[in-house]
Amino acid sequence: MCGIAGILDFDDPKMRRDRIKRMTDAIAHRGPDDEGIYVAGKIGLGHRRLAIIDLSDHGAQPMANEDETVWITFNGEIYNYLEIRTNLQHRGHSFRSNSDTEVIVHAYEEWGIDSLKYLNGMFAFGLWDERLQRLWLVRDRLGIKPLFYCHMPNCIIFGSEIKAILAVERVRRTISLEALAYYLALNYTPAPHTLFLNIFQLLPGHYITVDESGRIQDVEYWDLVYDESENLGEEEYVRQLNELLEDAVRLRLASDVPYGAFLSGGLDSSGIVYWMSRNTRDRIRTFSIGFEEESFNELPYAQLVANSIKAHHREYVLTADSAYRLPQMVWHSEEPTADSSMVPVYFLAEKAREFVKMVLCGDGADELLAGYETYQAYFLHRLFRIIPKWLQQRVLRPFVYSLPMSDTKFGWVTRARRFIDGAEFSSEDAHATRRMILNADARHNLLSQMSDNPEIYADVVDLYRGLFARTNASHPLNRMLYVDTRFYLPNDMLVKMDRMTMSHGLEARVPYLDHRLVEFLASVPANMKLKWFYCKKYLLKESLKGKIPDTILSRTKQGLNIPNARWIRKELKPFVTDHLSCSSIRKIGLFNDATVEQLLAEHFEGKSDNSHQIWCLLTFVIWWRQFM
Repeated sequence: MCGIAGILDFDDPKMRRDRIKRMTDAIAHRGPDDEGIYVAGKIGLGHRRLAIIDLSDHGAQPMANEDETVWITFNGEIYNYLEIRTNLQHRGHSFRSNSDTEVIVHAYEEWGIDSLKYLNGMFAFGLWDERLQRLWLVRDRLGIKPLFYCHMPNCIIFGSEIKAILAVERVRRTISLEALAYYLALNYTPAPHTLFLNIFQLLPGHYITVDESGRIQDVEYWDLVYDESENLGEEEYVRQLNELLEDAVRLRLASDVPYGAFLSGGLDSSGIVYWMSRNTRDRIRTFSIGFEEESFNELPYAQLVANSIKAHHREYVLTADSAYRLPQMVWHSEEPTADSSMVPVYFLAEKAREFVKMVLCGDGADELLAGYETYQAYFLHRLFRIIPKWLQQRVLRPFVYSLPMSDTKFGWVTRARRFIDGAEFSSEDAHATRRMILNADARHNLLSQMSDNPEIYADVVDLYRGLFARTNASHPLNRMLYVDTRFYLPNDMLVKMDRMTMSHGLEARVPYLDHRLVEFLASVPANMKLKWFYCKKYLLKESLKGKIPDTILSRTKQGLNIPNARWIRKELKPFVTDHLSCSSIRKIGLFNDATVEQLLAEHFEGKSDNSHQIWCLLTFVIWWRQFM
C-alpha cells in the first residue's frame, strides 16, 4: 500500500525531478517508509512506500524490468502474486525481488494489457512503456484504491490523491458546480467527478492509455454481470460462500509486518475475524471503537466476538471532542467526503497503527448481500404506492412530519420522513432519493444566487438511472445491489476507509471484495440475500452459523455512525455555528446564507434532524478554507 504520482508532459522533453518530488511530498502520509522517483525525457513517476511485503530495498519503487523499458509506480496489493510469479517463471521470467509489484511488470511483458485478468487484488498504478511510448493508468475492479488525473493540453498528471496533482504549478483550483450539486445531494463526490474542475477520478474497473501523440483512451475492462438462470440450492451456495470467503481472507493474511482487524461487533467483520482465526496460528489483534451514547455503542458485541476467537482485543471510546479534528479528516478526504462515520474510522486507524501496519475489515458485504434497509424499503414503496395519493399527502405525510424527533440511533421518524418524501417517485428513483442528503428543492434554494447556471441543476437521480440501465440483472434486488456496488460502495464507503486509514499509514484490506467472491454472489438467487423480505444477508448468516455467537447472527445491523444529531445540537454547537455563520457563508459566495441559517435553526430547535445536511455544509466550508 502506497502513494503514487506522475506526469507525462509532451511539452517538457526533460522532466524535472523537483516536479515529481513536490507531488510525492504532498502524499507522504500514504507511504512513510520510503520515497522513489524516476524521470526520463517527458515522463516522471513518483512513489511513497508503505512496506508490507518484501521490506528490503528490492521492493522499492518506481520499479523496472531488466532492460528498464517498462517502469511502474504501484499502489495496492496483488494477493495471488505468488501463483502468477510461478506461472511467469515457467515462461522464462526471472525476478530480483519478492514483491508483488515486480509480478505486474513481468505480467505486462508477457500478456500486455490483458494481464489485468490475472490480478486478484486492490490496485492503482501507472505503467510507462518506453518502447511504445505509452502510459497506462489502471484502477482495480471494485475501486478499492483511488486514482485521480488531470488532462491538460499535451500533458497528463496523475496521483493517488488530488493533493499530488495540486502540487503541480500548472493546475488551477477552480470549483466544478456540477460536482458541487452532486456533493450536496450525496455527501460525497461521485467518480469520475471531483469538486475540482478538470481533475477527475478514474472509474473502478477502468484503465486509461495515453499514446505518443497524447491521445487518451478510457476503457472499461471489468463490470459486474449477474447470472439469474439457475438455483443450485441453499446448501451448495453456503458451501461455496464459505470456501471463497475463507480463501479471500487467507490470501489477505500475506504480510511481512504485524496485522489485525477492525471489529465492529456486526456480522460482516465478525465473519472476517472468524476466518482469520482459522487461517493463522497467531492470536488475532482486533480493534473496536464505541461511544458513550448507548444506542450507538457496539463495544459489548465486539468484545463477545473477540472472546469467542480468543483475540488480543483493544477498544476505544469516542466523545464529541473528537470531531474537533474534523479539519484533519477533511484534508485527507479532499474530494471531499462528508460521511460522518469517517470520524470513528479515523480514530480507529490512528489507534490501530500503534500496533499494526495492516488490518482486514468487513466493507462490501452490505452491497453484495443486501444488508441495508433501503432494499426492504424498495418493496414497501411498491406497496405504498397502492394507497390513494390523497391519503398519502393529506393524512400520512402530515402525521409523520408531526412526530417528535429523536437523537437515538434507531429513531424511526427521520427514516419515515425520507420514505414519505420518496413516495412520488418510481421505485428505482426512490432508491436514489433515499441516499440523498439534500433533495433537489433544498439544493436549488441553497444555490439560488447561481440560479442562472445550468450546472447547479445536475440531478443525481439521472446518475442512478444510468446505472440501472447498465445492469443485465432483472430482479429488482439485484438491480439495486449492482447500483450500490458500482456507485455507493466505491464513492463513499471505500473512499472513507482508504483515506482515513492511509492518513495514518495503515493498510486496510477488504476480503468481501475479492472479485471471485463478488462474481459468485452475483449468481446467488436474490431470495438467498434478502429472505422472506425481513432477513437481510441471509446467506452470510447461514454460512456463519455455529462459527460466531448466535447473538451476532440475530442482532439488527447498526453501522459505525456517530451521534452527530446530538453532538451538533449540544457539544459541537459553537464549532458548527462558527464555521456556518452568515459571514463565513458569504465569504465563500456560493450558498444562500438564509437557507443555511434555517437548516441550523430547525435542527437546534428540534424540529428536524438536519444533522447530515449540516455535516455536509460543515465539511464543505472546511474543505473550501483548506483547498480553495
